[in-house]
Amino acid sequence: MNNTSIAIIVTLVAIATSAAVFPWALRFAKAHGIVDNPNARKLQRVPVPVFGGVVVYMGILAGGLVLQLLMPNEMLMWGLLAMTVMMAIGTWDDMRDISVVLRFGIEIALVVGFIALTGIYIDDLHGLWGIYDLSPWFGIPISVLTGVGIINAINLIDGVDGYSSGYGMMACTCFAIAYWTTWNPVMVCMALVVIGALLPFFLHNVFGRRSRMFIGDGGTLMLGMMMVVMSFYAMSSKGSLDSMEGRNFCVPAFLLAVGCIPLFDTVRVMTTRMLRGRSPFKPDKTHLHHLFIDMGFSHLGAALFILLINATVVMSWLLSWQAGWSIDAQFALVVILGTLVTFGFYQFMKTQQNGGRVDEEGYPEGSRVWYAMCRVGDWTHREDKRSWRVMRELMDGPMLGRIKMEKAKDS
Repeated sequence: MNNTSIAIIVTLVAIATSAAVFPWALRFAKAHGIVDNPNARKLQRVPVPVFGGVVVYMGILAGGLVLQLLMPNEMLMWGLLAMTVMMAIGTWDDMRDISVVLRFGIEIALVVGFIALTGIYIDDLHGLWGIYDLSPWFGIPISVLTGVGIINAINLIDGVDGYSSGYGMMACTCFAIAYWTTWNPVMVCMALVVIGALLPFFLHNVFGRRSRMFIGDGGTLMLGMMMVVMSFYAMSSKGSLDSMEGRNFCVPAFLLAVGCIPLFDTVRVMTTRMLRGRSPFKPDKTHLHHLFIDMGFSHLGAALFILLINATVVMSWLLSWQAGWSIDAQFALVVILGTLVTFGFYQFMKTQQNGGRVDEEGYPEGSRVWYAMCRVGDWTHREDKRSWRVMRELMDGPMLGRIKMEKAKDS
């Protein structure tokens, strides 16, 4: 069986499994009260089932196991195991709220365990600042810090519908292209499996009303772990992206561009909290997606706009590479753009706002820039359009019919 056929098979397995598990997970979450309740910090107005992580996990697991059968790979096996533990811890947190210290301890242990079992970690800077091989005494601590940072950055973007799952699909598309370019079929297939598992959840999360479900910490922490696996492999001397070094390909710049918004926005939020004398882990409404909601964007509009910004950073890096920029210059460009589109954009737009007051038309008062963005935000509300209603019926109709049939069978 050729690699293309395997890629198609494992992707379809992930999509089919995720779609099949969704009704069961939705029913289970509602029956057992596994819901995210609204509060002053959250954006929803009613309790929403929060079991989507299990749906995505089952899709990734099914596709990953089929891939393991067709293309045995030790790193993939340990990655799936780490993902399983992370999903279980996140789901436990969704149901019982575990302490930050315990969760961080488990995350550190998982990253260390993955490194110990696979030997895959950041042991090569691929020429950045003239550095190639890293000593384990330096590379492993940096890898643990980076891994835990990635996991929590992905966890913290789960604030509006379609954002975390949309980001996961965008990031894995970038990984799939990069690994396809260097001909690593296992990593290409794994990225496609994640995309396939996320797709059914994304559609229900965005378009569903009665079938709407959140991905929860179980999903975001698991997704973060998969991003760690793909990133570590790229930064490892055992990975395939090092074959691009002769073409002036800056691996660190590529990875930082892909993770731009989650990583830079997390640094901005935590830095701001500490400067205000608060715990960096105390939740608030200062993330970039909250800014777009304040400007009147719909959930999907905010998610897509932020993903467009992230994709623009990736394209800017790509153009700099194709233009022959040095490795150091590529990395500097991504750092500058990441700072501008998070720190700079957030602070600039806040200065354009005017105390949260609204005008006679119901739009927030502020500068012309703020007003223009609010107009764009207003345009993103498409819920009353026919195409949106059709998508909602497609998501809610068969789903609810299936749940009713299962209930009737049980009674």
